[in-house]
Amino acid sequence: MIWRIVAVLMLCSVSNVQAQSFPSKPVRIITAFPIGSGPEGVGRLVAEKLSKNWGVPVTIESKPGGNGFIAIDSFKRGANDGTDLILLDNVHFTAYPHLFKKLPYDPKSDFEVVIPLFRTYFFVTVASDSKYKSVGDILSDARANPGKLNYGSWSVGNPVHLGSALLEARSGVEMQHVIYKETSQLYTAVSTGELAFALGSNATAGPLFRAGKLKYIAIAAPHRLIGYKEIPTVAESGGPKDFEVSGGTVIVAPKGLPRVVVEKINNDIAHALVEPDVREKFASFGYEPVAANREQFSLYLQAESVRQSAVIEKAKAALD
Repeated sequence: MIWRIVAVLMLCSVSNVQAQSFPSKPVRIITAFPIGSGPEGVGRLVAEKLSKNWGVPVTIESKPGGNGFIAIDSFKRGANDGTDLILLDNVHFTAYPHLFKKLPYDPKSDFEVVIPLFRTYFFVTVASDSKYKSVGDILSDARANPGKLNYGSWSVGNPVHLGSALLEARSGVEMQHVIYKETSQLYTAVSTGELAFALGSNATAGPLFRAGKLKYIAIAAPHRLIGYKEIPTVAESGGPKDFEVSGGTVIVAPKGLPRVVVEKINNDIAHALVEPDVREKFASFGYEPVAANREQFSLYLQAESVRQSAVIEKAKAALD
């Protein structure tokens, strides 16, 4: 019995040393998002906070493209002691496992979810001079003209595409999905009337919205957003009830990292996220903090994966 107690005490002592000594060298946060994007901007601000707290350089390394697989490959080939982290989109856990027959990563065996950074809900955007004043108007037109009304996104399987496909399924309508190479092209097409509508976050569609070239006719959220109280929910705008489309990002560590180190990273990032300038950045992009601990967020990802699987099957979407 005494030896067991001694062993436990020794393990606790080792764990405490691991947590106190981390990090002992520069930390790299790899991201699948391009420089200047909302998630990259939030990640960069968090990195600055961590660098001051930890006393070592914490840098953001942007490796966009390839559905995030370029960034993931760099992460998997990096350090496994927690000094290489990665900032990923929720879709890497919830949608891609159902879209790809073979992934270059395993969400369960390669990654340790550390902490979600934010959630963003998507607006239904139309041209400022669009005839559509509500989601009900769009759906009425879609029912009258099956397969003719179009919407857009930047790829197959992103939240904008799958959210629009969910709107089709929930409303019993059929529309055309048009793919653009870049988000700037996508929302410009909405502003000129080339597209009937597109779902968009305040980070992506916001510039044209603020320029008066786009308007938001609804928000795909369970409630109206602070700062946009005049924008109704999709349900209030004539769409299906309880219709929600959101995206988000999560900081991930290598699988097998000691729990005390994971918890230290989690706690230190959590403290950074509540600082006023970080919250101000959130507000400017229309982001919301995620009120969930690691375990709760992991359960959310599992539930969202089930939901996305049904949407993807209904839309017959695939990427290989």
